[in-house]
Amino acid sequence: MFVDYAGQTVPIVDPRTGEISTASIFVAVLGASNYTYAEATMNQDMFSWISSHCRAFEFFDGVTQIIVPDNTKTGITHPCRYEPDINPTYQEMAAHYGAVVIPARPRKPKDKSKAEKAVQTVENWILAPLRNRTFFSLGELNQAIKEILDSLNQRPFQKLDGNRKELYETLDKPALKPLPAKRYEFAQWKKAKVNIDYHVEVEHNYYSVPYQLIHKSVDIRITASMVEVLFKGRRVSVHPRSYRKGEYMTNPQHRPPQHQKYLEWTPSRLVSWSESIGPCTAQMVKKILETKLHPEQGYRPCLGLLRLGQRYSNTRLEAACQRALSLGAFSYKSVKSILMKGLDQLPVEKTPPPSLAIQHRNIRGPEYYQAKGGPLC
Repeated sequence: MFVDYAGQTVPIVDPRTGEISTASIFVAVLGASNYTYAEATMNQDMFSWISSHCRAFEFFDGVTQIIVPDNTKTGITHPCRYEPDINPTYQEMAAHYGAVVIPARPRKPKDKSKAEKAVQTVENWILAPLRNRTFFSLGELNQAIKEILDSLNQRPFQKLDGNRKELYETLDKPALKPLPAKRYEFAQWKKAKVNIDYHVEVEHNYYSVPYQLIHKSVDIRITASMVEVLFKGRRVSVHPRSYRKGEYMTNPQHRPPQHQKYLEWTPSRLVSWSESIGPCTAQMVKKILETKLHPEQGYRPCLGLLRLGQRYSNTRLEAACQRALSLGAFSYKSVKSILMKGLDQLPVEKTPPPSLAIQHRNIRGPEYYQAKGGPLC
């Protein structure tokens, strides 16, 4: 299966605002029959690229042994004539379907001549007839493409007998492997280093791994419902994915039995370090550790305070912590905001003590009205 994006795009008009966005055209073609698939997507990002491949396999009702893409940055991380580096998500999708990805060589258009010809055919026989139509949604555009695509695949060849549909039925379809039971679930991959709190960060949320992996580099697989952590190709942790920023997903079995024995930083060490800067910084560290469900969750913000001291000076950090404490803002972000805006260099306004009630013989208090039996106000 040869795959590529057409050079032409199709405008889509938002019916509410009139704003115009452009849709890309994904094209896939089978090598023997030239049986063609095309669809419109709003992006050429990894999710759109992978999803288009899945729908193409379902359109062909089977899986080819080889996928031949261009050296697009979406699918190929580092193009190379001899050993290209394929994006892990693209590689995983191909493995799910039992296929392999063999990109065309850089600057070798003959390696993907089928895709080049299919793109030209789609532009001439599908996009050209649609050029004067106005589309108001991606679904409307894809429906129009589908109607013309069926006609294109049944259109007789000019120099051969039959058409694409007939050749597909006799040549390609018998050679295709069956589709897997489930469609590939889109997954993103990233590398991360395990922090001293034995958590890794994924989109501003934190997921635990066994404490023995502190300071180790791990691979993270992210799907819509799950976060999976792998170390040297072996799965070491799996968590349901959270979409609430700042949330900790902690497996109790990942926690060390004795934190003082295994962790580089401990609550007592953090407090001791903060006391060397000043009492307000020490108080801020204690407040941060107290507000967390587990002390380890406070390690990151406390270490963040350490870096703020290195960046702005310990004197300014102490002043910023003093202001944050007076405001009741017990967080790393509050101290950082104070430093960035220079508020630590302003005098801290002390809250005046509550004023005493005015004593005067002409002012009658509630006792007077209670004695008279009248209302209090």
